[in-house]
Amino acid sequence: MARQAAEMDAGFSLLFYSRELMDAEGLAEALARHAPDLAYAGCSTAGEITPAGLEEGHVIAVLFPRRRFTAVSTMVRNLSASGMEDIAGEVEELRRRLYAQIGSTDSANVFALCLIDGLSYAEEAVTSAIHWGLDDIPLLGGSAGDDLKFETTELLSNGCVDKDCAVVVLIATDVPFHVFKTENFVPTDQKLVVTASEPDRRLVREFNAGSAAEEFAAAVGIAHGAMTPLSFASHPVVVRVGGEYYCRSIQKMNADGSLSFFCAIDDGIVLSIAEPTGMVESTRTALKNVNERLGGIDVVLGFDCVLRRLDARNRQVFREISELYRANNVIGFGTYGEQYRSMHLNQTFVGIAFGQRQAAE
Repeated sequence: MARQAAEMDAGFSLLFYSRELMDAEGLAEALARHAPDLAYAGCSTAGEITPAGLEEGHVIAVLFPRRRFTAVSTMVRNLSASGMEDIAGEVEELRRRLYAQIGSTDSANVFALCLIDGLSYAEEAVTSAIHWGLDDIPLLGGSAGDDLKFETTELLSNGCVDKDCAVVVLIATDVPFHVFKTENFVPTDQKLVVTASEPDRRLVREFNAGSAAEEFAAAVGIAHGAMTPLSFASHPVVVRVGGEYYCRSIQKMNADGSLSFFCAIDDGIVLSIAEPTGMVESTRTALKNVNERLGGIDVVLGFDCVLRRLDARNRQVFREISELYRANNVIGFGTYGEQYRSMHLNQTFVGIAFGQRQAAE
C-alpha cells in the first residue's frame, strides 16, 4: 500500500480491517513506519467489501490522490460524555480547516464521512450533532464492527487509536459524486409495542407486556430457542418516522430473554415486523440509477449493514450480491449501523458513488 500511495501521490487513505487479522495499534505502527506522510482514518469491521466482492479477514485501503481530493479529519473522543454542541463545534472547526486549505467556502463539492464506535450506544445523537455542524454538507458513514463478537470495536486516525469515539472526515473533490442509500424491506400489519426497556443499553425486556424474545419469536413464527443472528437479519423490525420506515435491528438475544438492539429504543415505540423484498433486485436498481445519474460509475465507497450480509447468506443470494458489488467497483465494509445525512440506520446499504475519471477532466 505504501508503494501505491507514493506512486499516485495519495494524501489520504481510509482503512477498514478485520480484528481477526490485526489490531489498530499494529496497523498504526505499520503506517508510521512505511507511510509516515500519509494521513488516514479507519476502523474495525464486520466483514469487508473488496475488489473481489464480499470477503472476511482482510485489510482494505482506499487511497485518495492529492490532485483530485483534499481531506481533513478529526477524532471526536469520549462520546458518552460529549454534548451535541461540543461535537457540532468540533465539526465546524474541521469545516473551517478544509475551507482554509481549498481557499473557498463553497461546499457544493464537499462530502463528509463518519466512522463511529458501533458499541457506543451513541450513534443517533452523534450523527445528529455532526449533521448540525456540517451546514448541509452530505454525511454518510458506518459504525465500526468486531466480526460479530460484540465486545470491542476500534477506530484510528493519524496515529491515534481509541474507542467510544468517532472519526469525522471532510473531503473536497472535483470528481462528480452522488450519495445514496438502499434497503429491501416492507412493513407488515403485525406490531410489537415496547412495554419495558432500558434505553441507555438499547435493551428491550418486553414486547406487548410479554417476554421480548418470546413475543418476537411468536410474531415471526420461529421457535424461541432456535433464534440466531440470522433470525434477526431475516425478520427485521421497523419504526415509522415522518412517513418513512426505518429499521431498528435486533443485535442479539440475551440469556434472560431480553433483546439487544443496534439502534435507539424506548418504551412506547411501536415496531412493525417487516417483510424483506429482493435484496439483489433493489440493490441492482439503486446502482443502475446512480450509474445513469453520473454517466458511469468509477468506484463506490459503501457502508453495508452486517445484517444484510447475514440475510444474503440465509436467502442464498450472497454470491449474487457479492458479484453485484464487484461489477460496480464497490469498496467498503460491513457495519453495525449506517449513517445517512442526519439519521442512524440499520439493515441498509449507504454509499457514495464517484463518476468516471474522464467526467472530471
